[in-house]
Amino acid sequence: MRKLIVLLTLTGIAACSGEAPVSSDTTASQSQQPPVETASYNVLFGGTDVGDMTISQSGTLIDIRYGFSNNGRGASSEETLLLSEAGLPISWKITGKTTFGNQVNETYEVKDGQASWTSDAGSGEADASNKPIYIAQNPSPYALYTYAKTVLDAGGEPYPALPAGQVTVTPKESLTLQGKDGKLAVTLYAVGGINLNPSYILLDEQQQYVGTVSPRFALLKAGFEDEDSRLRELTATLNTQRYEDIASNVTHEYEQPVRINNVRIFDPKSLSLTDPVSVVMTGDTITAIEDVRSAPSDDEVFIEGEGGTLVAGLYDMHGHVGDNQAIMNVMAGVTGIRDMGNEDDVLSDLIDKIDRGVLIGPTITKSGFIEGVSEFSAATGELADSKEKALELVRNYAEKGYWQIKIYNSMNGDWVEDMAAEAHRLGMRVAGHVPAFYRADQMIEAGYDELTHINQIMLGWVLGPEEDTRTLFRITGMKRFVDLDLNSDKVQHTLKLMADNNIAHDPTAVIHEYAMTGRNGITNFAVRDYIDHMPISVQRSAKSAMLNVADEAEDEAYLAAYQKILDTLALMHERGILLVPGTDMGGAFYLHRELELFEKIGMTAAEALRRGSYDMAQYLGHTERGSIEVGKQADFFLVPGDPTEDLKAIKTIAMVATQGRIYFPTEVYPSFGIQPFTEVPEVHIPD
Repeated sequence: MRKLIVLLTLTGIAACSGEAPVSSDTTASQSQQPPVETASYNVLFGGTDVGDMTISQSGTLIDIRYGFSNNGRGASSEETLLLSEAGLPISWKITGKTTFGNQVNETYEVKDGQASWTSDAGSGEADASNKPIYIAQNPSPYALYTYAKTVLDAGGEPYPALPAGQVTVTPKESLTLQGKDGKLAVTLYAVGGINLNPSYILLDEQQQYVGTVSPRFALLKAGFEDEDSRLRELTATLNTQRYEDIASNVTHEYEQPVRINNVRIFDPKSLSLTDPVSVVMTGDTITAIEDVRSAPSDDEVFIEGEGGTLVAGLYDMHGHVGDNQAIMNVMAGVTGIRDMGNEDDVLSDLIDKIDRGVLIGPTITKSGFIEGVSEFSAATGELADSKEKALELVRNYAEKGYWQIKIYNSMNGDWVEDMAAEAHRLGMRVAGHVPAFYRADQMIEAGYDELTHINQIMLGWVLGPEEDTRTLFRITGMKRFVDLDLNSDKVQHTLKLMADNNIAHDPTAVIHEYAMTGRNGITNFAVRDYIDHMPISVQRSAKSAMLNVADEAEDEAYLAAYQKILDTLALMHERGILLVPGTDMGGAFYLHRELELFEKIGMTAAEALRRGSYDMAQYLGHTERGSIEVGKQADFFLVPGDPTEDLKAIKTIAMVATQGRIYFPTEVYPSFGIQPFTEVPEVHIPD
């Protein structure tokens, strides 16, 4: 695994030292400067060391260097942070690059009681008389400590933030860490008010920074790396507790039958809406579809649909699901997810809790992730360093009931034919990336049933045999699509192979749109319809490009290359190649956008809606789902409008039914700082 050196600076003693700020322009002699204190940290993804961070502090001046490399890509930054005597940031400069290469050049300054800032999302200024804390857009994880320390020093109450909102800091757990040089007592804090979910940091008894932790990521002070697994498990447990609490408050399970009255049903076979009806569900099954009732009865729960539309639950066919994505997808009507790579124990535990109603989540179909061993290996799923190991992993996934295996970038393509044969023998399908130095045609001939990501196919038409797709080049190399002739023999040969062999394709068009058309300071097309409902940090992120766009020529190249992607997908659709809608971005609202992009390649709104629901249920063998019919599962959502006329109607969901439970998104969204889209429907419950 490639390892980049990561340097970051840790604030601490000087934040409360009371010394005057010292900047790099100070002309005082060296003997008058406060001593420099340094601390080093390691970055771990899924337990794998992928980078470092070092912090250097002199008085109130902190220098931060941070960076990591995982799965062939990574972020890095250099920061200079100047604190006031009270420990509040008054000057902050951040330069570097994001995970996908967008250049970062962010500044913040307080002068004469006025705060001003500039970032990828744009510039702003505000009165700073109430001493707000600035929430940086692209900082290192050390920023969380800056926020938390400010709040704790001020007494721990919610603290005003810029550009908007409040920061909260809540102690969650006290524990003792075992390091290489001894034990350390720490407290784990949840920092909230910044994103949809809290972030977790570790402080010692002197409130000095020890690390940042999440279920998959950890940044830990050097010497405490062996605590990685325990700490990530702890944050996973805390997240689960949070989601369990939300679930217990918003899940509606009724003993009586439930009638959703005065609704039209989307019929995927006729691609139209029915006349107004009422739909009755008993438990998790649709037991009747009847005429509209004029009034509630005494033996049913009665939900007023007000002439809205019921649509069968949607599928995100490319997810990597955790607790947070699980609940957000259900609230967006995405009641099915095909997970394309996860740790088996994490996924199995999540599925169990969803099945028992402890957590809110979709029906999950499992894909077994198999990666080869290289310096670019992904820190997800299982690694195979030999064909025998790869075949063993195929068999292990089959024993655990996986629907398919997914092959990744560093796999030896020469092993794929035997892997595919073994998977098929055991009743599993085969999907995946095109391994580096191979082409889509070879994977089709080796036994793939489905190809994942449109760039994985198209890069084979434009790259040389020695060019490596395990790095960020698999993204930046798409600029070459500009000159691609879609009528060329190589393109037509691949499309014919796909059509003749019934090869499905999961293009993840939305992530390509987000990456290739996103520009700094402009709200991304993928999120424009709903972004105003999101917390301020999410809104700012939507104005930050994913990729670095160096100049006007590169800007035009990415835009033209993205159009070539849409043209290619339109050709596939014309040839009858099954395109399955997946996001690789967490699903939910992004899945809605993926379906809108299917409209751009030749589908009507109704056809895209069918593709995201009925067609995917059929593809996965979920014959009891995908349409609203008597005897099928009560798995659907209610929207006020008509999505067959305007697909954007699926973004305003009033109710979701799945797995015998009913949810009203408007009751859920405030827990995530999201402004609801609809009112809660009128519900009559018998006495």
